[in-house]
Amino acid sequence: MSDKQSKWGLIIIDLQNDFLHANGAYSRGKATSAEALLLADRVVPVAKAVKQHGGMVAASLFTLWPDTHGDPMISPHLFANRPFLKKGDFKMGGWGHANLDAIASHVDVTVNKVAYSAFFNTQLDWFLRRAGITHLAVCGIVTNGGVASTVRDAHMRDYHTVVISDGCAAFSHKIHDAAIEDMSTVATVMDCKTFIQQLG
Repeated sequence: MSDKQSKWGLIIIDLQNDFLHANGAYSRGKATSAEALLLADRVVPVAKAVKQHGGMVAASLFTLWPDTHGDPMISPHLFANRPFLKKGDFKMGGWGHANLDAIASHVDVTVNKVAYSAFFNTQLDWFLRRAGITHLAVCGIVTNGGVASTVRDAHMRDYHTVVISDGCAAFSHKIHDAAIEDMSTVATVMDCKTFIQQLG
């Protein structure tokens, strides 16, 4: 899968309390994905394997910045789809904004993002370049949103990119499968077990 000069990074997209925890914002709004709730347990072994091979684990955190009144600055299309979002949700430094406990201890660096891609207006590319990362594996939520946008931005930046197919989830299997097929034009697709095996 790679040569001795390659160095792997894992990017975990948005596995945050407000998205996935039973006490988070999306659970409150009854907008959770059952498949997404399974991801942390699948992703942890991948993170461990990447770190055991000298790589870096990065996580993106979707962020709603407060305005001058403390209300979250939510893009109109997001608020139309998620009207339950309120003050304090996805606020930087808050419990809801944080990585799920299951993955938090495996993450080397986090970036705060305001759009789909973990590269957009963040320092992710700087971190990866400084760490000598040449190859990326991407997982998280949602497959057709944050994952797909990050994968395409990684491709544009000349990273060799792998999509961890069973490390991602969307709000339906149909949407997930379509997004995975689409990303296969710019990335290699494999499941968690295969990726870990090929790292060795």
